Amino acid sequence: FSLKELHSIFSWLVESIFGSLDGIIVGWNLRCLQGRTNPNEYSVALDFLDPSGPMMKLVYKLQAEEYRYDFPVSYLPGPVKASIQEQVLPECSLYHNKVQFPSSGGLGLNLALNPFEYYMFYFAISLITQKNSPVTHHVSPSNSAYFILVDTYLKCFLPTEGSVLPPPSSNPGAAIPSPTPRSPAVPFSSYGMHHTSLLKRHIAHQPSVNADPASQEIWRSETLLQIFVEMWLHHYSLEMYQKMQSPHVKLEVLHYRLSISSKHHGSPAQSSYQALHAYQESFKPTEEHVLVVRLLVKHLHAFSNSLKPEPLSPSAHSHTASPLEEFKRVVIPRFVQEKLYIFLQHCFGHWPLDASFRAVLEMWLSYLQPWRYAPEKPPQSTEPLPRSVPEKWAAFIQENLLMYTKLFVGFLNRALRTDLVSPKNALMVFRVAKVFAQPNLAEMILKGEQLFLEPELVIPHRQHRLLMSPTLGGSFLSSRSPAVTDASFKVKSHVYSLEGQDFQYKQMFGTEVRNLVLKLAQLICQAQQTAKSISDHSAETTASQSFFSWFRFTPSEVNGSYTGNDLDEIGQDSIKKTDEYLEKALEYLCQIFKLSEAQLTQMMLKCGTAQDENGKKQLPDCIASENGLILTPLGRYQIINGLRRFELQYQGDTELQPIRSYENAALVRLLFRLSSVLNERFADQMEVLCSREDFVGRLCRYHLTNPQLVQKIRYSPVVRDRTSQNWGPRISLRFLASYRTLTSLLMIYFLASWFHVGPVGCTFIILIGYFLYAVIMTFFFEGWKPHEH
Repeated sequence: FSLKELHSIFSWLVESIFGSLDGIIVGWNLRCLQGRTNPNEYSVALDFLDPSGPMMKLVYKLQAEEYRYDFPVSYLPGPVKASIQEQVLPECSLYHNKVQFPSSGGLGLNLALNPFEYYMFYFAISLITQKNSPVTHHVSPSNSAYFILVDTYLKCFLPTEGSVLPPPSSNPGAAIPSPTPRSPAVPFSSYGMHHTSLLKRHIAHQPSVNADPASQEIWRSETLLQIFVEMWLHHYSLEMYQKMQSPHVKLEVLHYRLSISSKHHGSPAQSSYQALHAYQESFKPTEEHVLVVRLLVKHLHAFSNSLKPEPLSPSAHSHTASPLEEFKRVVIPRFVQEKLYIFLQHCFGHWPLDASFRAVLEMWLSYLQPWRYAPEKPPQSTEPLPRSVPEKWAAFIQENLLMYTKLFVGFLNRALRTDLVSPKNALMVFRVAKVFAQPNLAEMILKGEQLFLEPELVIPHRQHRLLMSPTLGGSFLSSRSPAVTDASFKVKSHVYSLEGQDFQYKQMFGTEVRNLVLKLAQLICQAQQTAKSISDHSAETTASQSFFSWFRFTPSEVNGSYTGNDLDEIGQDSIKKTDEYLEKALEYLCQIFKLSEAQLTQMMLKCGTAQDENGKKQLPDCIASENGLILTPLGRYQIINGLRRFELQYQGDTELQPIRSYENAALVRLLFRLSSVLNERFADQMEVLCSREDFVGRLCRYHLTNPQLVQKIRYSPVVRDRTSQNWGPRISLRFLASYRTLTSLLMIYFLASWFHVGPVGCTFIILIGYFLYAVIMTFFFEGWKPHEH
């Protein structure tokens, strides 16, 4: 094919592979393509889209001719789209000199992208747009073709060893030209004036065709990373997006808006300005999206940690450092830190309170531990003690302080609202506590907080310069300033650039957060008690469900309390895991926040996690009033999360209870009518018999009365005054409607037929046996009821 023909089909080919932006065309559905289910299609797709495969060769061939392809601005992340539509360019250099206005009769703004950018834009955004792809089997995101391709592209364009492989080309000396600058039809206020890309720094004075190969490798690496970050981490509210802009950019945008308003008298620009501020993006990242971002974070840590040691001579460094080495030095603070922090905050605040949050949690913990991806391996030791965090990571922790402290507080608030009896939720608490309990980590975080809280001892304008440029690295202080003050400014620069100058910092080791940790410890203790009670209840239930229980004539649940719980189904092994996770989590929290055994004991007594004298779990936390028990906020929380419950007991007429699942509805109604007729006809006679004081009276009271409960029951929080009604002696035949009773009778008749005993004889034997049983029970337990208790 000629280049002109390839150029004409390139857009169609990319859309056929990754799907259309509106989701109508699914494409190859790489996110659901797995080698286990479709091995042929899987291998063909990976070979075709490999960095050295046919598709990338086509991209490089078109790149050499400087072709451009339009990408609609309307499909960009919401804040970026709204900003460009108001004619304000984002800070990211990816969008500079690319905005194209439609020709006459056209609709919407477009980005003029080169083939490499166009291909990567579609590849990255397919993770977001293709959400409702039809699947007929379970898909593991980490085994999909899309996930493997992301990993392959990261290893190729952001290598941890060596340099980026040159693009395949028929002419070895040729280079991939960078996009030609284009002037927009309407003036734009640029967000990118105060920090340029590394590419521009290295090829600013060179023609694009004869660019340095090192500059070309950094161009592809930087472009790939910027596209991934912009597409995957740039989804949050416009208010947060504007909050992230640097001070001089906000002033520049304000001047621009005022000039537009004065020219147009506020009509068009004002309406767009109001729409911009009213905009809020509704974005719900999927678990697959989070897993891909975690892969990006882990690879960027490995990429950054592969940086060669700095030479001792500064002059030697300036002459020998390659663009790729400089890229490794600034890749995380400049390109990822800010947007990942906002993305994590969004997930912490909007993710459902269920076990799927584990994906977000692991992504966060991966970012917090760059030492796990360092090239040097820890020495293998026989002792299973956790490895101490090396001191060289103190700078990283200080420059990412909010990632550790504010997000930890966000996790505490989530953990306080989850059911810690669930093994998956308990595991998440254990994971966070284990990471933060690594030796030396808490001390480093505390040191970072102390640096942030240090009083300001420098000239204000110097401080302002630093806070305006947090991503440049280094310090604007003179060499006479102490190193501690320089570190203090770096921490403040990080915090204020992410949260603004008016941010009220909440200390991780302060009183407020410490109280939250104590509350979490209290819930952990409660969850341990709940898990134990569930385990005991499950054991009792299993022991009581024997074969001979079917021969009981009376259902034990007619008037018993409700003891069911969804957690009964988790099993003994899961309960054991829950207890282990919570035990270790509590131990780690004590290490991090220096909690003493006396504090834990006092806290456990205060929240009432100790068992009562009967060995049963206590009721929800309430206070007594003249109207009965009233739930406290803690009591409501305990009920909602299944930590405690009231013993529910039916207090009305037992004959009028709702029909149970183990009863035959027709028989219940029929036997109720029969009992009512008998009770109306023989009421006086039964009253006389039950009033006798001899053995006959005791026997009749045993069968015909329903004595009030002797034990005191703590009712649920309702009005205490209840009208107690004495129903008097009566006959109740409802127990015959139970499937258990009917099955037992059928089995007895079946066994009797083997011994040639007819139905009448068998019925007589049953009545005689029951009468003897009732006589014996009358002597010892007059108050016990056989079928009403």
